[in-house]
Amino acid sequence: MSPILVRPVREQLEHDRIIRQLQTRFRRRFDVAINPGAEQNATVGSAGLHPDLILLAQDRGRKPQVVIEVETGESVNHLEALAQWSHFARLRTAFHLYVPSSMVEVARRLCSDNAIVVNEIWAYHGVGDEVRFALVHRTKESHATRAKGAARAAASRLTGTGKKTTRPKRPVPRARAASRPKVRAMKTAKKPARVQKRK
Repeated sequence: MSPILVRPVREQLEHDRIIRQLQTRFRRRFDVAINPGAEQNATVGSAGLHPDLILLAQDRGRKPQVVIEVETGESVNHLEALAQWSHFARLRTAFHLYVPSSMVEVARRLCSDNAIVVNEIWAYHGVGDEVRFALVHRTKESHATRAKGAARAAASRLTGTGKKTTRPKRPVPRARAASRPKVRAMKTAKKPARVQKRK
């Protein structure tokens, strides 16, 4: 939970229920660590951030692959975006944001206004006792790819080696058609023998 936000009890219960539902959803593919409510069970990054869910690789390294932050109607605001979303977006892992369906456009505008790159934004809404999710935004380029691209661009500006030198292409001569000797058609018909006239 954000240190700058105290949710109403009902919203906090809904928030924690969604976290546990997402934990069940991703359990087959990842090792899932969760931080529901005020709990701080798992951290990510050098600053020791506590997102709602951390999806870890199932191999020995158990490197974080995705961090997920679940927001409620009250927590989709400017302060929350700067205090948490901006830090999660700078991590080397993918950042997914889950917001109520009614707050999708607000979340998009906050991300755009504050230059926060979210890999995926999911909308959720309750249907009876179930919560349904829908992907509403996906960024094709990952943070790691952007960082590499920025590093390359900076290096090319400093060293001047970023530009590719292209040589002018030489015109390719057309293959000359093999000159074939013209073969005159031989006449196969024999000339009729001259008939000598008798005197």
